[in-house]
Amino acid sequence: MSKSEEGSVPADTREDIMEATFRALSEHGYSDLRMRDIGEEMEMTRQVIHYHYDGKQDLMSSFLEYIIDQYEGSVEVDGDAPPRKELEVRVHQCLFGPGFEEFSHWDRMKVYHELFTHAQNDAEHRAIFNEHYDRIRGSITEVIEDGIDRGVFRDTDPERAGQLITDIIHAARGRKLSLGHDDAPDQAWRSIDEFVVDSLLADGVEPGADGSDA
Repeated sequence: MSKSEEGSVPADTREDIMEATFRALSEHGYSDLRMRDIGEEMEMTRQVIHYHYDGKQDLMSSFLEYIIDQYEGSVEVDGDAPPRKELEVRVHQCLFGPGFEEFSHWDRMKVYHELFTHAQNDAEHRAIFNEHYDRIRGSITEVIEDGIDRGVFRDTDPERAGQLITDIIHAARGRKLSLGHDDAPDQAWRSIDEFVVDSLLADGVEPGADGSDA
């Protein structure tokens, strides 16, 4: 068991280390990143990192979970929100992210995406990304299932629909970050709304009729 898995890192210390890791990754990239680079981004001594983490691999795994938790913990949906509105909120969050005091959503996504591309050669990181993907897809699938139960969405395969939406989100992120297509998130947002969500609506349900802004 790694040091970080034991829950021994105080919350404030962990946040300082994680934010320093983000700044160092943004400047140096994953391949060239050294523990020394992270230490130079902190006011505390570098030995604090070595005390709490068993090297770069352990630190990067903890960092991935930190970034993911930032996003998953910031989704706020009214418990009484109609299914389509909740779906819009979740998709919008995935595409455009929450606000951050330091660095933008896309600054953070750039680091996330770089680590994502390295996951093919890292089983531990791949497992973390797979778990995150499953949680995103699962949350979207649950909304679609609720919409079907409430008669807002037609009877369809919610898991396949949830996977399609999740894959469009991931593809749009990749287009923006890797290919420089800055309009990709907006295009994905409109396409999901027009070609996916509208097609899910049950007969007799008009776009926006369930209280959404469509």
